[in-house]
Amino acid sequence: MSFLQVFNLIAFLAVAAYALYLVVSVIYKRYLYVKLGKPADFKLDMKKSINEVLVNVFGQKKLLKDKKSGLMHVVMFYGFIIIQFGAIDLFIKGLAPGHHLPVPAYPFFQFLQELTTFLVLLATIYAFYRRYIEKIARLKRGWKAGLVIIFLTLLMASILLSAAFEKIWLGHPANWYTPVSSVLSAPFAGWMSQSAGEAVFYVFWWMHALVLFSFAVYVPQSKHFHLFVAPINVFLKRQQPPAKPSLIDFEDESAEEYGVGRIENFNQKQLIDLYACVECGRCTNVCPAAGTGKLLSPMDLIVKMRDHLTAKGAAITSKTPWMPSIAFASANKALMETAASRDDSGKIDYPVNLIGDVITERELWACTTCRNCEDACPVMNEHVDKIIDMRRYLVMTEGKMSPEASRTFSNIERQGNPWGISRKDRAKWTEGADVPVPTVKEEKEFEYLFFVGSMGSYDNRSQKISRALVKILHHAGVKFAILGNKEKNSGDTARRMGNEFLFQQLATDNIALFEKHNVKKIITIDPHAYNVLKNEYPDLGLEAEVYHHTEVLADLIKQGRIKPVKEVKERITYHDSCYLGRYNGVFDPPRYILEHIPGLELVEMKRNRENGMCCGAGGGMMWMEETEGVRINVARTEQALEVNPTLIGSACPYCLTMLSDGTKAKEVEDRVKTMDVAEILALSINFEDEADVVEGIH
Repeated sequence: MSFLQVFNLIAFLAVAAYALYLVVSVIYKRYLYVKLGKPADFKLDMKKSINEVLVNVFGQKKLLKDKKSGLMHVVMFYGFIIIQFGAIDLFIKGLAPGHHLPVPAYPFFQFLQELTTFLVLLATIYAFYRRYIEKIARLKRGWKAGLVIIFLTLLMASILLSAAFEKIWLGHPANWYTPVSSVLSAPFAGWMSQSAGEAVFYVFWWMHALVLFSFAVYVPQSKHFHLFVAPINVFLKRQQPPAKPSLIDFEDESAEEYGVGRIENFNQKQLIDLYACVECGRCTNVCPAAGTGKLLSPMDLIVKMRDHLTAKGAAITSKTPWMPSIAFASANKALMETAASRDDSGKIDYPVNLIGDVITERELWACTTCRNCEDACPVMNEHVDKIIDMRRYLVMTEGKMSPEASRTFSNIERQGNPWGISRKDRAKWTEGADVPVPTVKEEKEFEYLFFVGSMGSYDNRSQKISRALVKILHHAGVKFAILGNKEKNSGDTARRMGNEFLFQQLATDNIALFEKHNVKKIITIDPHAYNVLKNEYPDLGLEAEVYHHTEVLADLIKQGRIKPVKEVKERITYHDSCYLGRYNGVFDPPRYILEHIPGLELVEMKRNRENGMCCGAGGGMMWMEETEGVRINVARTEQALEVNPTLIGSACPYCLTMLSDGTKAKEVEDRVKTMDVAEILALSINFEDEADVVEGIH
């Protein structure tokens, strides 16, 4: 080994060791920042966790929802994995000339490497085109966003050019298994000497090494930290129902505040989310608030929280986040000079407030909790629980809320419904029903408790849904009963708006009633009540099966207990309720019902099923005024009108109200009706034909 080769080896090892030190230091510091959070429950079903990784990391399922960028990312993802073997091979060639990675069928390995490198280079060029020429709205275009494109371009170019000049250095001829480097070396083959080829080879060899090590140091300090964190985040994905808020223990006398007003009061899983963010903008792109001109951007929310965690974490741990220190001296100094101290109780005093300085109250109250952001996120980030946690802090610790929110809470507390209408009128809707509607006192033996909900009980339009349902159930011979005036609000509104204490009061009271009357099955027309009863009441002791009315009606059709026979000649588009669809995966039962109604033509909106847009009523927003941008319900109505329906269908009283208001705002209510699936089904049933009912039952 010559002196130059020894010097080259020592220099390479020194640079590699320094880069490794920087990478490990940066990752370790961010690990310490995440450790500031509260312990998280990482109890996982390993089979489910591994499957999530296989499907969403290696299968790139969510990324492929956008076919163009998804394919580009697949090429980069797998290409970068494959190319790492080529990087090892390239380093061996530079450190031990004449040798290479000992793999079988080496020519095929070389072919795969060159083909992959070329494809990644094309994908990088396409990424540049999408971001800077096509200028896709959800993609940022600052210098940081372009830095990774520069890194990747230099890496791919240096691999191919190193291979090209290696041919000249070693006198290798052009061949089929190194097609790209053969083409690149051709202009130099006739006149460049081997020694000159060697010199140029090492120029590109060192370029590759320095760019690769620089990229490795840059990644954990940028949004590209998702390369490390995203697989971990996907593996650690919560396996409980989506966006389920944590249960607060109000008997804990040591608790000084409720909700989350400090970044370190989130749990560690929530903080891992922050570093997993790709900043791809998919969440903001589908957010109904962002899309209608509200201040909220789910991506910006996560990014601002991440940067706040990094800054506060640095101040608390005295561990500077940016490396190498000499290059970021001023930035690190500014962070370290920000005062952070702990009092005797362990509480951290820091001059920057999470709510107010980092995240505004307007952002928090713009969220409809629809979860479209979470469904779109390729790294399984959860936005909604963080927003609810911060709302809880505002409501229960700071006592900060809008007059509308305060009035809603007060009405629910006093009368058990958001309007403040007398609780004695809760069962008044039954007076207009065509069939008997027994209470649990009157009907001791029943299969289903019909949990009507506040909308179905008090809202004039939603009462029609309740009446249609009980008429169908009676026709089908289904035994049911209601709680009557004893029923209380489900608590979903209170919980999503941050009043966890009120939610637990309501839930506890309702569960006590369920147990008193031996309730085993519950049916409801309200997806919000359906979600909270099915997924969140069990934490407080509920033991009952919970069904949405479309699930029960679809099963009754399958069993032949109800038969849609009358033609309903309408062109219908169905709107997916967020709490029925994205929260609980109930997409098919409503469509099954509609498809079995004679004369009905079902057409889908562009945004449907998992990507269906929110109506704007979720998260308690039904009771608050929209003061910014376009009204969400109007935007959703416009999407429905694009397919020229004569009828817009829904399976949620909140959605029905919002869409009805939307058709009025667009002045099309005379030609485009809005109805619940149960109401439409009722139009198709011959209620006089009792023979069909008997036949279906027996």
